[in-house]
Amino acid sequence: MTEGATTPVGEPGRDLPLDAHLHTDLSPDSDVPIDVYAALAVEREITELAITDHVDFDARDPAYGYATYADRERTARAAAERWAPRGVQIRFGAELTFNRAWEGDLRAHLQRHAYDYTIGSVHDWPDSPYVAARVRTFATGRPLDEVLAPYLAEVRAAAESGLFDTLGHLDVVRRYLHDIIPAAAIYGAVELFEPTLRALVDSGTALEVNASGYRHPAGVAYPGPPLVNRYRELGGRHVTAGSDAHRERHFAWGLEAAYRVLAEAGYTGLAFRRGADRTSVEMPGRLMLPSAGGRVA
Repeated sequence: MTEGATTPVGEPGRDLPLDAHLHTDLSPDSDVPIDVYAALAVEREITELAITDHVDFDARDPAYGYATYADRERTARAAAERWAPRGVQIRFGAELTFNRAWEGDLRAHLQRHAYDYTIGSVHDWPDSPYVAARVRTFATGRPLDEVLAPYLAEVRAAAESGLFDTLGHLDVVRRYLHDIIPAAAIYGAVELFEPTLRALVDSGTALEVNASGYRHPAGVAYPGPPLVNRYRELGGRHVTAGSDAHRERHFAWGLEAAYRVLAEAGYTGLAFRRGADRTSVEMPGRLMLPSAGGRVA
């Protein structure tokens, strides 16, 4: 059992209203046709999916130019038509990699192209100290604030930008540091994340609880309960959840546990956008705590 969850995280979610983070074979690191996810959604009674294939803006990154906007939109829209009669709503989204070095290109992309829903995420960009070949040398012997500083500078800028509906996997830097700095040490320094959390509150960008963390060595969602709880304490209202699946077996994997992290922090709904319509997706009643205060507008 993982902290913040009262259901085994190794079980795929069932009877849930939304998986807001999915990658198909139009992402370079996924091999899943969109119809495979849709069929699984029917089987597991998950009624809405956001297809959020990667969009990169550095030519050295794998999703740079991997699939065109037109191809991604056509695939998602056609699947939406096929599966709506079977009770699955499919939204055309994107996970856009953020970095201040290419923020102008990213802004221009979003001005030219319309999505139903967008996630902005910071990854281990090519020049970052977190790539496998240099992360240990960079992190060893440095104080925690210095180790996290390059990542936190980018993720705070992403939150401040106001470009996205959701900020993806806020503390995924833990993944790059997992065998160097334990998650407990990072969660013992929540104050380092507060500028980013406050920027989310101020910009109205939702905080994602990303279930892929349950598949990674620390076994905690991105972010885990300490950061979700602090976001709520700071006045954060908008949250969402996604499995971040890249493989068929990971569809909705750990998703109910991610929902429970949010429920245990007092949230009752997920922030989502369906094109022009911003909405709150109600979480199942079985997950709600008696004291839940309805924190999503």
